[in-house]
Amino acid sequence: MPLLSNSSPCCTAAAVVNSSDRKPGFVSPSWRNCKNDKFNVSRLALSHSRRTISMALVGETVGVGQKGQVASSSGILAYDLIQGALVRWSSVMDRSLPEPPTAVFLHGILGCRKNWGTFARRLAQEFPTWQFLLVDLRCHGDSASIKKRDPHTVASAAMDVLKLVRELRITPRVLVGHSFGGKVVLSMVDQAAKPLARPVRAWVLDATPGKVRAGGDGEDHPAELISFLSTLPNEVPSKWDVLRALIQQGFSNDVAQWVVTNLRPSSSPGSQSSSFSWVFDLRGIAEMYQSYEETNLWKIVEDVPRGVHVNFLKAERSLHRWALEDLQRIHAAEELAVEEGGGVEMHVLEDAGHWVHTDNPDGLFRILSSSFQFQGGKI
Repeated sequence: MPLLSNSSPCCTAAAVVNSSDRKPGFVSPSWRNCKNDKFNVSRLALSHSRRTISMALVGETVGVGQKGQVASSSGILAYDLIQGALVRWSSVMDRSLPEPPTAVFLHGILGCRKNWGTFARRLAQEFPTWQFLLVDLRCHGDSASIKKRDPHTVASAAMDVLKLVRELRITPRVLVGHSFGGKVVLSMVDQAAKPLARPVRAWVLDATPGKVRAGGDGEDHPAELISFLSTLPNEVPSKWDVLRALIQQGFSNDVAQWVVTNLRPSSSPGSQSSSFSWVFDLRGIAEMYQSYEETNLWKIVEDVPRGVHVNFLKAERSLHRWALEDLQRIHAAEELAVEEGGGVEMHVLEDAGHWVHTDNPDGLFRILSSSFQFQGGKI
């Protein structure tokens, strides 16, 4: 299963204390994602210059010279492209081969593309003719170092992804977004004619198209977490210091553990002193979360474009994020969409809270699998 990557890993699996699958609101983390298992892995390494980014396909068992080098222009977003074993296509190496069906996976606020790594590899093993594009949204992960114009909004994040798939000459058949990423998916459908295919399946995981409702008692709130992180220095001497500060502020131990995985060593190799810096652009993320709360995309659901099938997945234990009004509007849209040549469908993932792909990955896998059993025919 080849893996093409245009930058170094982010949000690594290493935590400073025992890891857990419970994290702060509107983030989609997964730590069990760094194994390459038995699959062949290649990486698309980027070397930046002032005007161009040079790409070289680098195999782990062969040298660069044996694989060859391909020049390209990029710098839109950091990404991984995980390909099933039967995929023999590359947008930069052979345009004559037919493009395989592609799914795009988007993370939530304060997450990164690696959150989906384990899940995407499982899909690639089960559906070897597919490829899966995992993206770091603007201000997150390795994309935080790529300069982006304001405003930092749901719409601008969606446009970034559309530009990336256009540059990679990919026409996605499936779009999957968790929480904040779910609204990005809806915005992609709203803004794009091309490069989205028809038919296309859009999955919005545990998010609604409109109002964002606060979590229940004892839950960590994203806005509060972002606000507190903004009071911390950009560079800290120890992960433990941040961990203790978060816990003292009232955030759960699980949340604190997860947050510090966004710290990366900033000291030079061999230096006597150690320090760490954040991998994300917190100012931009704060703007993005505000946009997430304010963005209303019900128009896409209640007037779904022809050839688009919008799927909502509600976590069984995430009742606080869903109002009766939301469910009623989605069910009404289900009936209307069929008449208009599109589709809207509601799903419930049992035995799961907001962290759907870590709380119940098997159940999520079963529900999403239907989208990868079609090859561009009926939806």
